[in-house]
Amino acid sequence: MTGQTRPRRLLLGLDGVPHKLIEGERSRGLFDSFKSPARLLSPFPTMTNVALSAMLGATPPAGYESLYFDRKARELRGGISKYVGRRTPDKVPSSYMDELDYQEPLPFEFLIYVAPEKVWRADMQRFRERFRAAPHDRDYFAFLKATDGLLHAQGPARLAVALESLDKILKEIRSYCGDETEIVMFSDHGMNLEENRRVPLASTLRRRGFKVVIPAFGLCSYAALYCDEDVIPEVARASVEVTGVDFAVYKDAAAAVVESSRGQARIEYEAATDSYRYVTVSGDPLQLSSFADTFATDATWFARTAGHYYPNAVANVYKSLFTPRVKHTADVLLSMNDGYYYGWNAFGRFVRLHATHGNALQPSSNAFLMSTHRNFPPFVRADEARSLLRN
Repeated sequence: MTGQTRPRRLLLGLDGVPHKLIEGERSRGLFDSFKSPARLLSPFPTMTNVALSAMLGATPPAGYESLYFDRKARELRGGISKYVGRRTPDKVPSSYMDELDYQEPLPFEFLIYVAPEKVWRADMQRFRERFRAAPHDRDYFAFLKATDGLLHAQGPARLAVALESLDKILKEIRSYCGDETEIVMFSDHGMNLEENRRVPLASTLRRRGFKVVIPAFGLCSYAALYCDEDVIPEVARASVEVTGVDFAVYKDAAAAVVESSRGQARIEYEAATDSYRYVTVSGDPLQLSSFADTFATDATWFARTAGHYYPNAVANVYKSLFTPRVKHTADVLLSMNDGYYYGWNAFGRFVRLHATHGNALQPSSNAFLMSTHRNFPPFVRADEARSLLRN
């Protein structure tokens, strides 16, 4: 931030900490120097690289996770190799990482599941030391990923201990930097705070005779499906019959079709007026029937649905397919119900999943944003966060 005239700012991202949880920590006295946290609405699928590239106006990652399907090569790429060795350019998913002054060593991202106590304590101590050693005349941007792994593997109680340590570090920072230094703290996505079980998605679709590629890596409450164009609607309908799947969404010309056990709807967009229309074909998959069948501006939809069961429902689901959230957009995106996940079988065998994210529901969509100096609007969309984070 060369040439800035405002005071120095510490921008601190916490991976996977939901708004509900940070509110709970504040109610017991932590982070009391901060203003009230806003709900920062993560884009669907609610995944780290998807969210941060949107929040920081950065380049889209290749896929939703490190393992992804390359459409041109027609093969799976990435995976566990992305977490081995040093963080070389091929292991940098998005240009937002170029802005970071501190991030954990690459192996920490996996080791958090093996030795969670040692990893989160080491991560926070390294951040503290690096910040103290940094030049005092410029902003500092840190992202702590251990919070996500800790919440996945050990749940809210253990994360609460880590946040107590972080609160002490931030109080120490304010004491030696002075109150004029603004601290802005935020998360990339939320979490559902309950134990989860795996959805038998790939096996079910194979038994039905479908040839579908489904990258399976992290244990998350979404899935990205790639298949031949002529079977996309059938694959979507078959997927929502699997226990644990909430809804599927896919493209039909310029519309997004939402399919679920509750029915089918279409989301249409009119660029000239920046307006959306939610058309119910049968039932009401996104629970928006009271606003259905007429065009309304994006701002109107946001006012109606920012606090909805599916936050920012219409624009968020539509943009998951029609904006470059990733370079290799899925043919069908699935949102699971809370309590269910899809992912790598081998990973699931040694991790008891206490929480996860990825779907379009409130717990995963509601990240947080708060500052020691500024009050933010109650709801902030990921695509509109950069001006608040970086300006």
